[in-house]
Amino acid sequence: MRVSDAEREHVVELLQRAIGRGMLDLDEFTERTDIALASRTRGELNAVLVDLPGLVHSDATAPAPTAASAVPGFAAPVSNGERLEVKAHGSTLVRRGNWRVPGELLVRNKYGETKLDFTEADVTSQVVHIELDIKWGSVTAVIPPNAAVDLNGVTDVKWSSIDDKTNSTGKSGIPRFVFTGRVHGGSLVTRHPRKGLFG
Repeated sequence: MRVSDAEREHVVELLQRAIGRGMLDLDEFTERTDIALASRTRGELNAVLVDLPGLVHSDATAPAPTAASAVPGFAAPVSNGERLEVKAHGSTLVRRGNWRVPGELLVRNKYGETKLDFTEADVTSQVVHIELDIKWGSVTAVIPPNAAVDLNGVTDVKWSSIDDKTNSTGKSGIPRFVFTGRVHGGSLVTRHPRKGLFG
């Protein structure tokens, strides 16, 4: 889809936030701003944000792999444009086994427990954006051993705890699970699979 001047300006504002947080240097900011202002499609526009946690333009879809690989320093496509919503209220929400995980996932649960096991899932993107809307509940996410998480985008935390047992935030790993959103009155735990008795 074609982008408007307002969308281009919005992405430039996000890049300004990134430089303010020390995620980009001045040269990278200038290069990405030039690309953003010249972008014609949402996929091209999103390419300048793909490796910046919590700053992806929500309406944009990823460029094709060839377009992303043509720009130095950019990661592989972030999303295939699909979004899965899983919701519960006062219930235990479980996803495990061979379930399909698109590039974007919304997890909403109030007064319940959420368990997301990605170890055997069909993960369709190298980067999965997971938006949390958790109130008075817990979330446990189990990721494959070679994967990584990024919890920097979970900025709305009240009366809650966040525990990354994978120690992979900020490190490379594929797939990469980028968490954003809010956790109120609960907990978020990310971990690798538990080893068996002889593992």
